Amino acid sequence: MTRPRSSLVSVSDTPYYHCICRCVRRAWLCGEDALTGKSFEHRKPWMLERLKLLTDTFAIDLCAYALMSNHYHLVVRLDPHRAQSWSRQEVIERWTRLFKGPALIQRTLKGESLEPYETRLVDVLTQVWRSRLSDLSWFMRCFNEPIARQANQEDDCKGRFWEGRFKSQALLDEGALLTAMVYVDLNPVRAGIAETVLEADFTSAQQRLFEIARRSSSHGKTGSAEKPRLLSFAGMARQDRPTDLPFNLKDYLDLVDSSGRLAHAGKRGVILETQPRLLTTLGIDPDEWLPTVTQMQQRFELFIGAPHRLRQLAESRGWRWVRGLSAARKLYARANE
Repeated sequence: MTRPRSSLVSVSDTPYYHCICRCVRRAWLCGEDALTGKSFEHRKPWMLERLKLLTDTFAIDLCAYALMSNHYHLVVRLDPHRAQSWSRQEVIERWTRLFKGPALIQRTLKGESLEPYETRLVDVLTQVWRSRLSDLSWFMRCFNEPIARQANQEDDCKGRFWEGRFKSQALLDEGALLTAMVYVDLNPVRAGIAETVLEADFTSAQQRLFEIARRSSSHGKTGSAEKPRLLSFAGMARQDRPTDLPFNLKDYLDLVDSSGRLAHAGKRGVILETQPRLLTTLGIDPDEWLPTVTQMQQRFELFIGAPHRLRQLAESRGWRWVRGLSAARKLYARANE
């Protein structure tokens, strides 16, 4: 049964969410269509450019992403407190990056004097926009609609481009966040599109590796004009972006790489004798890690987390059961030892 988004997204439960959206009628989002031989790779830069605009505009941070041939994955962090700290002028300026806004707003941006009733109306609009600028549904809407319009215009067709509304999975704890991020970064490797994480184009893991290389070769300079901003890891905070990923970047990339070696059937890889540090810290069973990180959407549905977090969430919603509880018990077996 489809549940309302309000029951699936709640910052009081968790600010982290894994979002997936697929194309309809076997349409190609990116990549090369094997039936027609037509390439759609040029659409990926569209998406990166749009993601950059949205992460620079919304009070929503991007933790991980993967752009595939007929779908994409995002892991995001909602930060409504940041939106509350913005001034009225900043909210208006951010919103009008995406939408023109009414004539009254254009007058406000120009610094024209307003009547008292007009000022009150601007205040009401600003509060509405402030709420939307930290809302997951609005973020996804502002991402999906322009891409769909561009793709339909290019294909010279009309109608739905995306397969219904986007799917979201709430990531209830650090283990769930780690699982979702690795799952997303390994998508091209699992699909056989890339042999290594470094070769996995249009993923956040590759972007992070390139950023490390740029820092090493440019004496500390970072950033890329065409790439979206990624939420930084512990110990790598930037003044313009708070650190909130509770992992070390090196440990994370090591885990992605070792998991990729085991997940890709065509690669040489052996199970490591020592358990990766992040798995040890979070109490995750290494024997269950690979099956989970390669089958996350099959094992979990709307929520991902430790058993006690899933039970708490079900009780708070008045639900009798949440899918994924048995998988959570296996994955977090070490946490109870």
